[in-house]
Amino acid sequence: MQITNTILMIRPVSFRMNEQTAVNNYFMEDLEIKNQVINNKAQEEFDNFVGVLRSKGINVIVVDDTKLPDTPDSIFPNNWISFHADGTVVLYPMFAENRRNERREDVLDILEERGFLIENILDYTSAEEAGVFLEGTGSILLDRENEKAYCALSERADEELFIEFCEDFEYFPILFTANQSVAGKRLPIYHTNVMMCLAEQFVVICLDAIDDKKERKNVLDHLKKDDKEIIVISEAQMHHFAGNMLQVLGSDDQRFLVMSSAAYHSLISAQIRQIEKHCEIIHSSLETIETCGGGSARCMMAEVFLPKSH
Repeated sequence: MQITNTILMIRPVSFRMNEQTAVNNYFMEDLEIKNQVINNKAQEEFDNFVGVLRSKGINVIVVDDTKLPDTPDSIFPNNWISFHADGTVVLYPMFAENRRNERREDVLDILEERGFLIENILDYTSAEEAGVFLEGTGSILLDRENEKAYCALSERADEELFIEFCEDFEYFPILFTANQSVAGKRLPIYHTNVMMCLAEQFVVICLDAIDDKKERKNVLDHLKKDDKEIIVISEAQMHHFAGNMLQVLGSDDQRFLVMSSAAYHSLISAQIRQIEKHCEIIHSSLETIETCGGGSARCMMAEVFLPKSH
C-alpha cells in the first residue's frame, strides 16, 4: 500500500519558531507575537486540522507533547519516526539538537495499546554523533508500491545514510539536489517533502527546484515509468507549501489529498482539476504553524503502516 488511513500527530504544548532549525529552513519567518500566543494559535490550528481529517473518516492518533524537555518542533513527528508494513519502526538522526528530544518511547507504547504490532526498531540516530542526518519522511519520499525512494540532498539528508536506508529496506535510491532562491542565491531546500508529494497515481513536484538537468530528467523518467501523472508547481507555489501534501485514506477507502489552505489557495484551477481527477482535496488553515515552524500539513502527519496485532 502506498497510502494509509492511520496518522500519528503530536499536539504541541510549547510551539514557537525554533532558532536551531531557522539556520537552514528558509520557509520560516519570525512573527511579532509572543510565544504563548503563538502556541495557542498553533493548538487551535492543530485541533481544527485534526477535526477536518476525522470528519472524512481518517484515523488520527493524537499524542500530547510534554512541557519538558523543550521541543518547539514536536508538531512535525514525520522527521524522527516512520512506521512500515512489516512491523518496523525507524528512528532518524536529527539536525537540530533540541529536535532530538522529540523521540519518545511512549509513542510506541500508545500505538501498541491501539493494537498495532511493532516487530523491530531500526535506529539510525547514532549518526548524529558524526554530524550526519536523515530526517525521516521529510528527507525521504517513499514510493512503497514501486520500491523507490526519492531524496533531495541537504544538510539534513546525508547521501550515504540515505543509501544505507535504501539497502536496509530494498528501495531503489533516486538522489538529486533541490534548491530555492534565497536573497539572490540558490540554496538547498531543507526537506524533500516541501518540493514534492508522491501519491498513488500522481506526483506534485516543483521541477524548477532541481537545477541540474540530468537530475531533473532522472526524476521525471522514474515517475513516468511508474505511470505517475506529473503535476508541476512553481517555486512561488512551493513557498505556499503546495509541495507539502499527503494522500491518505478516509472512510470506505476514499482517497484524499491533504494540504494547508495556503497551499490550496496557491493552486490554479487546472492543477486542482488534475488532482481532483484522482481524489478529493481537503485543506485547513495552518498559517501560524507554517510561518513559525516552516512546515505544513505533510510534516505534521506521520503515516502508520504497521500491521494490526489481531
